[in-house]
Amino acid sequence: MAKSDVKVLSSWPSPYSMRPRIALNIKSVDYEYIEERLWEGKSELLLKSNPVQKKVPVLIHGDNTICESLIIVQYIDETWSSAPSILLSDPYERAIARFWAAYLDEKWFPSIKAIGIAQGEDARKAAIAQVEEGLVLLEEAFGKCSKGKPFFGGDQIGYLDIAFGCFLAWLRVTEKFNGMKLLTEAKTPNLVNWADRFCSNAAVKDVMPD
Repeated sequence: MAKSDVKVLSSWPSPYSMRPRIALNIKSVDYEYIEERLWEGKSELLLKSNPVQKKVPVLIHGDNTICESLIIVQYIDETWSSAPSILLSDPYERAIARFWAAYLDEKWFPSIKAIGIAQGEDARKAAIAQVEEGLVLLEEAFGKCSKGKPFFGGDQIGYLDIAFGCFLAWLRVTEKFNGMKLLTEAKTPNLVNWADRFCSNAAVKDVMPD
């Protein structure tokens, strides 16, 4: 498939925009990256491609447009179905990965954002506690999902790795600006090692913000 047939509308501040790019890299699919400077306004192409939500990321594949980052990841996995697979083959394991991906998007990442906008020290501490509690849960989930292998998806990066990994840059920035460590060897040693492996992976390292 020609590179021009696959485009990703993205914006660097959005962690969700990393997901389709990592998935395409895993599948070795060439694509055109189109940066949306959302702070300057939304482009005509974005409004045409995603008229309902008017947000990134959007995958343009020929005449088709696909929205929502995790839906895009699933579309990529099913469209370019040759190995390596992103979604696990076992239905139960796929369901568990989707459960934790939903948890990340709906509860855990909003808690990270809440740290930065908290009004008062009590609200800030409550948000930090939610993030730390979530990391402990994800540490346990990693043990069960990985089954002793390097990634949530097993031997290679999978659906849940992509869902979680896209937030690591936000996590680092939150730690830096608040003078604290949330991902620690003491409480989440497996996640610390997983994060290093994920960020250094060839499919990720050129996409992950510094």
